[in-house]
Order: sequence, then C-alpha cells, then structure tokens
Amino acid sequence: MKVSVLIVSFALATTGSIAAAAPGSVKNVVLVHGAFADGSGWKDVTKLLEKDGYTVAVVQPPETSLADDVKATQRALASLNGPAVLVGHSYGGAIITEAGNDPKVAALVYVAAFQPDSGETTMALIQKVPAASKGIKATPDGFLYLDPAVFAADFAADVPKEKAQFMAQSQVLPAAAAFTTPIAAAAWKSKPSWAMVATSDRAINPELERWMYKRANSHVTEVNSSHAIYISHPQEVVKLIEQAANNVKP
Repeated sequence: MKVSVLIVSFALATTGSIAAAAPGSVKNVVLVHGAFADGSGWKDVTKLLEKDGYTVAVVQPPETSLADDVKATQRALASLNGPAVLVGHSYGGAIITEAGNDPKVAALVYVAAFQPDSGETTMALIQKVPAASKGIKATPDGFLYLDPAVFAADFAADVPKEKAQFMAQSQVLPAAAAFTTPIAAAAWKSKPSWAMVATSDRAINPELERWMYKRANSHVTEVNSSHAIYISHPQEVVKLIEQAANNVKP
C-alpha cells in the first residue's frame, strides 16, 4: 500500500514536466506562410515544436495561384505519417481553409490569418474591413508586393530592424488572382479551429480577424503584436498550436 502511494505521489509530482515535453494526440504540424514572406519565418516556431516532440513540415507555397498553393500544402501533408494540425499565417489562412479538407487534417490554426467561408474570396474580406496598411502595390504582370518603404512598419513592426529590412528585400510576390479565387469548401465548418488575433496588425485589420474567428466559432487568443506574430511571438504561437494538438483526436 505504501509503495502504491509513493508511486502515485511521484507521478503527480512529475506530471507537469512530462506534459510540457510530450506532444498531444496529434504529433504532426504543417506550417503554411502567407503573402510577402517565405517559410524561413517559421524557424523559431519549428524549433520549439520539435523540442516538444512534434514532427514539423514547412510548406513553401509558390503563390502562383490558390490551387497551386493548396496542392503544395497537400504534398506536405502526404509526406507525414498520421494526422496533422494545419497552421496558416495571413494569406496562408485561405490556403489551409481549402487544404484543410484533406483527411489527414485534424485541426486548423489561424495565426493573424484570413479565414474565408465557402464561396468567399480573400479580397472580399479585405474590402469588408480594410487594413491600416496602404502599401500593397501591383506589378504589370499581375503580382503583388508590399512597398519596402513601409514593410517594417506595416508587416513586422516588432521584428528586429535588420531582419525586417531583409524580409522586405526577399518577400515572395503572390499572384493577385489568388486573392480573388473563392474557397470551394471551408474546412473549418467541419473541423475544429483555433485562432490568434494580432492586436497591432496593420496588414489585416484586427477587427476583421475577430469577426472571422467569431463567425467560425474558433478558439481565440489575442496577442499584442504586428502582423509577423509567428516571428515575434513564437512561444505564444506554439502554445496555441499545442492546444489544438492536445484537444483533438487523431
């Protein structure tokens, strides 16, 4: 009897450290970046997730069309053994809304991201509640970029200056047509979702983020951050992802 009590006491005393280190029922995470960025921004989030025992895939959407970006995400999902939490930032939210219908996706996480409905476009959401930034420009051949002169202030205000400057120089230009392509079927209607509002976001209006996430009945948290919240607040983003992983069944 005394031995049993000692075993139980030891288990209770160590439960906290075990829970912090072990992944939940879903052990795979797929990260999808949005417009004007690339997959390298997920570096710190990836390191933290891997430290906690998760297998991470970072998608590099070509941003040539919504369909191409969804296919790139599906390829990443196919490479994993078992179910996954699918995470999107910014325009990546539109990508995961469509790609999330993949049977391997157990949950969706929107990080300062668009969360369109079926039949809805990203552009329609932008026009519904405009963002503070007016720096998005178009190229003659139909691609978009964020004016480097305002990139740091409007996209990455809480990212170190040198890093934000390089992000402006290396930004990936999305096809404008991707923003006017409607979602065929919104995965969040049939799968649980979590979402993070960046309260100082100038690229997506925080009020739009709140409205979208409330409409989808997502589990919402808010962080005082710029649009580049996954870079400036990786710990908070990882916490939200792990909440999703720990609260869905594989």
